[in-house]
Amino acid sequence: MNKLHIWSPNIFQFKGGIQTYLHDLLEAITEKLAEFQIEAYNKLDKNKSQECLNSNNLRFYFYGNTPNAIRSIYFAFSLIVESVKKHPKLIICGHINFAPVAYWVYRLTGIPYWILVYGVDVWNVKSEIKQKALKSADKIISISGYTRDRLLQEQNLHPKQISLLPVTFDANRFKITPKPKYLLERYGLNSNQPTILTVARLSSCEAYKGYDRVISALPQIREQIPNIHYLLVGGGDDRPRIEQLVQNLNLQDHVTLTGFIPDEELVDHYNLCDVFAMPSKKEGFGIVYLEALACGKPTLGGNQDGAIDALCHGELGALVNPDDVEEIAQTLIQILQGTYPNALMYKPETLRHQVIDKFGFERFKETLAGYLEQHLQASI
Repeated sequence: MNKLHIWSPNIFQFKGGIQTYLHDLLEAITEKLAEFQIEAYNKLDKNKSQECLNSNNLRFYFYGNTPNAIRSIYFAFSLIVESVKKHPKLIICGHINFAPVAYWVYRLTGIPYWILVYGVDVWNVKSEIKQKALKSADKIISISGYTRDRLLQEQNLHPKQISLLPVTFDANRFKITPKPKYLLERYGLNSNQPTILTVARLSSCEAYKGYDRVISALPQIREQIPNIHYLLVGGGDDRPRIEQLVQNLNLQDHVTLTGFIPDEELVDHYNLCDVFAMPSKKEGFGIVYLEALACGKPTLGGNQDGAIDALCHGELGALVNPDDVEEIAQTLIQILQGTYPNALMYKPETLRHQVIDKFGFERFKETLAGYLEQHLQASI
C-alpha cells in the first residue's frame, strides 16, 4: 500500500491554531486518500483523543513519553529511519522546524516533501538550513496570502512553489442564535446592550492580538455609546497588565475579563456579542474571525497580517490599522451604530453563507485534494 507521512508537533493535548489546522488536514487527507496508508508522527503528544481521527487508513506514532532532554534528537532520528525504511510517496512537515530533517531525507532518498507554514513561524527566517529546506520543498502550503507574500519577498522563492490552503472551521457547530440568557445574567448585561467581544489567549507573547488596543479605544467609544461593554474571553499571564489598564482608564464597569471558558460555551459567547474585534498584527490567519462570521457577527481585524485573508480584504469585515486606537474606536462606533459602509455586515445569514462558501470544510477538502492529485500525477 502507498504511504504518506505527516510530521506534527502535537494535535491532541493542546488545542491552538496549528493543532486545529493539522487535525483538519489529517481528517481531509484520510478521506481523500482512502487507498493510502497515512502515518502521523507526533512529537509532543503521548496519545490520541479517543473520539476523533479514527480512520482505518490512519496510524499514529507518539513521542511525548520520550524524555525531554533527548526527545528532539530521537524524534528526528526516528523520522529519518522510518522514511528510509518505508519510503512514503510524500512527507508533509507540519512545522518549519521539521523541514531540515525532511531536506536531508530528500537528499538521501529523493522523497519529496511539503512544508506547512502559518505565520510568525516563517516570517524573517534566518536559519540557513531552514532556508535551504524551503527552497528544496516540492510544495509550501501557506494558510494565508499574507504569509505567502512575505515568504516570496523574504526568501526569493518561486511563486508556483507556494500554494494556499486557508484555515477551515466547523460550520455545523458555529451557528446564529439569540443572545444566551444565562450569559446575559452571568455578566450582568441586557439583551440590547452593545457588546464587543474578543476571544484570545491573554499571553504576554501574544499581546499582538490587539485586545489592549480595544480597551484603549473604549473611552472614545463611550462618548458615542455610553453603555458599551467589552467581553475579553481567555486567560493567561498577560491578565495583570490588562487589569491595570482597565483600572487606569476607569473602565471597570465596561470591561469583563471572563478568564478561561469551557469549549462548549464558545459559540454562545460569539452569539452574545454585537461585534467581534481582534485588531491583531502578527496573526497567521485567525480561525476566530471565521467562527464569529459563521455566527453572523460583524467582525473587525487588523490590516497587517493574516486577518486580511480571513476577512477577504475587507469583503467580509472591517480592516483597520492595529496601532491606530482612533481608527479602531471610530470603526467600532460605525459598526455598532449601523453606519459602516459594508451592507454585508448587517446581513447575518448572508455573512454566514459567504464564510462557509469560502472557508468551509468542503472547500478545504477539495482544495487539498486538488494539490494531492496534482502531486501524485506528476510523480507517476
